[in-house]
Amino acid sequence: MTSSAPTTPTGSVPTAEPTTTDRRGWLSVLSVALGSFVLVLSEFLPIGLLPAIADGLRVDIGTAGLMIVVTALFGAVAAPVVTVASSSVDRRTVLVGLTVLLVVADGLAAIAPTFAVLLVARMLLGIAIGGFWAIGAGIATRLVHASAAIRATSFITAGISVATVVSLPLGAFVSSLASWRLAFVIGGALAVVALVLQLALLPSIPSRQRVRFATLGALLRVPRARVGLIAAVFIFIAQFAAYTYVTPFLERTVGVGPDTVTLALLVFGIAGIVGNFVAGLTLGRTVIGTIGTAKFVLAGAVVLLPFLAQSTVGVFVALVVWGLVWGALPLATQTWMTTATPGTSESGLALFVTTIQLSISAGSVLGGLAVTSFGIAADFWFAGAVAVVGAVVLLTMGTRRAAPAPAPAPAPASAS
Repeated sequence: MTSSAPTTPTGSVPTAEPTTTDRRGWLSVLSVALGSFVLVLSEFLPIGLLPAIADGLRVDIGTAGLMIVVTALFGAVAAPVVTVASSSVDRRTVLVGLTVLLVVADGLAAIAPTFAVLLVARMLLGIAIGGFWAIGAGIATRLVHASAAIRATSFITAGISVATVVSLPLGAFVSSLASWRLAFVIGGALAVVALVLQLALLPSIPSRQRVRFATLGALLRVPRARVGLIAAVFIFIAQFAAYTYVTPFLERTVGVGPDTVTLALLVFGIAGIVGNFVAGLTLGRTVIGTIGTAKFVLAGAVVLLPFLAQSTVGVFVALVVWGLVWGALPLATQTWMTTATPGTSESGLALFVTTIQLSISAGSVLGGLAVTSFGIAADFWFAGAVAVVGAVVLLTMGTRRAAPAPAPAPAPASAS
């Protein structure tokens, strides 16, 4: 059981020396990174498959879109529930179990005879996502030396950026050549690979703290943790209000064809990968500066996009800038939460995952309302405004002196 721990001068949380060799530790990190990639890939694959799924299972496109919302909502609930329920279990066992659930979810989605069964598969995926990200996102500090913790974590969070690159183009490509079910077969096969690697490479990672729902509630009273969660709300609402509708913007407003749309999304995702690793360098100097700058730049990029619609080159430049800063933000906000709650990092990450999954849903819904009522340009301006407000709130609240995180509550003698 641990109490609040001091942070290093770079802001990372010192950890005990890993029990694995450096090479084995980094291979373990990569096995978790592959798991994170497949999870995010599976979550966003249906965005490029909605028309095909709707036709194949005989539901309207709006109903098919429930797949995204259901996954996010179950992920939001699962993050704290899995963290509390498994807090005394070896973290290797938990991660492997969640990867097994991912395999089952993708397999069930691939053979789903009805839309109701497909929704069940997406619910299982949501549980896997919520639990995996609450625990796996911070596990790098247990696998490598403290000096490499942020860099190792950036490899795990890179799964978001890489999956962003692959999910939409893969979905569209599979839909044009074969059944939409093949996309979930591919996701399931990759999940099996991740499972095998985790079984082979992950060492025993004993639980360090017993987490209760009361612990999660106590974190909300920590000023720095609250600021991190508020920052995440603004970031993910802004991102998904705009990103959900970037394909219609490219097709209808810019007027480019499917091949150019695929290339644009690929460029965006590659820029995100670069941004993720650049953030791994800048976060060692300033976490609040990295997040604040990225928010302002994201706002500028999405606000400018409608004004650049007549220039395909200009749109691509804006997408590159947007992708770069978006790639930095998940790692940056996760780092904020980890350093804000050094003695209860899993609790902080559980609240973080719940927050971002709810914000993804809210961003998509609010973006849809803006598009329906005022058009795509207004949606992008709305997203930019949310990002600016979030940056101002972060810089205003984040520079105040924060109280230390509470130590986890001691477990009763009868706890198992």
